Amino acid sequence: MSVPPAPGAQRPGGRTARVREAVLQAAGDALAADGFEALDLADIARRADVGKTTVYRRWGSSGALAADLLADMAEQSLPRTDTGSLRTDLRANARLVVKTLADPRQSRLFKALIAASLCNDQAAQALHRFYAVRIEEWAGCVRDAATRGEVPAGTDPHAVVAAVSAPLYYALLNTGRPLTDADADRAAAAAAAAAQAGVWARQEADGS
Repeated sequence: MSVPPAPGAQRPGGRTARVREAVLQAAGDALAADGFEALDLADIARRADVGKTTVYRRWGSSGALAADLLADMAEQSLPRTDTGSLRTDLRANARLVVKTLADPRQSRLFKALIAASLCNDQAAQALHRFYAVRIEEWAGCVRDAATRGEVPAGTDPHAVVAAVSAPLYYALLNTGRPLTDADADRAAAAAAAAAQAGVWARQEADGS
């Protein structure tokens, strides 16, 4: 599963789009710096140089703001790679995850958003949607691999893609050591090998 670039990249749009962009950039900065518990709408309005009333009217709560930030990140996510090989497609996915999670701001931001999802229902639902969108985007590489005969028919594409990023997020949250491209390559190779061995192939009921 790929992880998107930092939110707030310049995009065309009117005043409403510019306000959203400024507020979400400020929210991302605040989350990365101080975590979800310190996220305050009045402070975000000040940081973004936007009227406090506008921020409260549009977002209403810290949970809703974090949810919109995740939606924005999904909107800006890069499309999947198509190299013609499952192993190299998954390696590109894993390296993109590592590149993002190795970035100081982005790693802190994702930790804050994951923490927010544990204590706020809006943030939790938004995080689930975010990962569902990103996994579906990359699931195409597994479907293509099945068409080419690289993996068994019926291989669950979402399970394969999730298996690539799972050890990388585990390392981010539990080991504290810097992630490297070697970590990415191992995660991708393990997921590809498991998929080719039929680990995630759906089995038809045989009555046994």
